[in-house]
Amino acid sequence: MTEPVLIEKSGGVLTLTLNRPEKKNALTRAMYQALCDAIDGAADDQDVRCVLIQANGDMFTAGNDLGDFAAVNAGEPSANRAREDGNPLLAALGRAKTPLVAAVHGRAVGVGVTMLLHCDLVYVAEDAILTTPFVNLALVPEAASSMLLPARIGHARAFAMFVLGEAVDGRTAAAWGIANAALPASDLRARAREAAESVAARAPASVLATKALMRDPEAIAARMEEEGAIFAAQLKSPEAREAFAAFAQKRAPDFSKVA
Repeated sequence: MTEPVLIEKSGGVLTLTLNRPEKKNALTRAMYQALCDAIDGAADDQDVRCVLIQANGDMFTAGNDLGDFAAVNAGEPSANRAREDGNPLLAALGRAKTPLVAAVHGRAVGVGVTMLLHCDLVYVAEDAILTTPFVNLALVPEAASSMLLPARIGHARAFAMFVLGEAVDGRTAAAWGIANAALPASDLRARAREAAESVAARAPASVLATKALMRDPEAIAARMEEEGAIFAAQLKSPEAREAFAAFAQKRAPDFSKVA
């Protein structure tokens, strides 16, 4: 069975590759846990000085596997228990001490975008498409993105991405400051790897201290907790039921009759 997250360590860089291309790298609970464990483990591994996140296939990630969301909405006990435990990847990103670098190609949806706000360097393909369609699914932003994205790109742009589901291409993402640079897709991995190795070659204590000074983990954790409570409530709502049904039926949702 193919591993959905490939893990490789060399040259001071821990590379995490999303490897579920047949499902557009939609993230499952097991993938979230694998990514969490790798990011947390990097902090205690003296051979890892930077973490690089990338993906196989034709897109970065389609975001959360909607089957998991629909199962929670339907009241399946195992799905509810898993959701009540929270998303392990988000918590790991919030407390990450090791520098994170991302290489994004194709589409990045939902958490595929919000995770980038926790990365220290982000490189995107010029033709990449970033979307955060939380409200389209009757949900709310997560990963402290309701705080981090407006701080990065301004309220109006962030509101349009969250509420209207407006897409942002790679060049725009770089211009707005979501990414460091937009590159031809063929150059993306090499540039991101070069950046990760460059970080790994710097004075490690200085790098870690600099990252720590630039982050407020307590504020991030508090916002994640606030978002998580609202997200969990919305996930079980009639609005979400209609949104998931509409997605499955390939139609626009109709919230006019939802109580």
